Amino acid sequence: MTTAVITSHIELDEQGRAWIVGANTKVIEVVCDKIAYGWSPEEMHFQHPHLSLAQIHAALSYYYDHKEEIDTEIAQQVKEYEKLRAQSENSPLRQKLRSMGKLL
Repeated sequence: MTTAVITSHIELDEQGRAWIVGANTKVIEVVCDKIAYGWSPEEMHFQHPHLSLAQIHAALSYYYDHKEEIDTEIAQQVKEYEKLRAQSENSPLRQKLRSMGKLL
């Protein structure tokens, strides 16, 4: 007789965001490490020792199962960052720092 064992390292919050159970880490954060740095799961574990290899692999597995929606969310976050950065480019604080010669 075979017994199936199901282990889930991923849970969804009220907004539908995927989190690694017990790690206070979103799946998208692990995905961004993979995309930005090209890190292997072993390197991610070295950089984030609070995550087990099983949790990292679960996060990557979840990503590949939901790639389109997570890639869309990443693109939206980048767009929002660029918008906010452009808005702050000439903020009063930046103007003051430029006048003091502390910012180019």
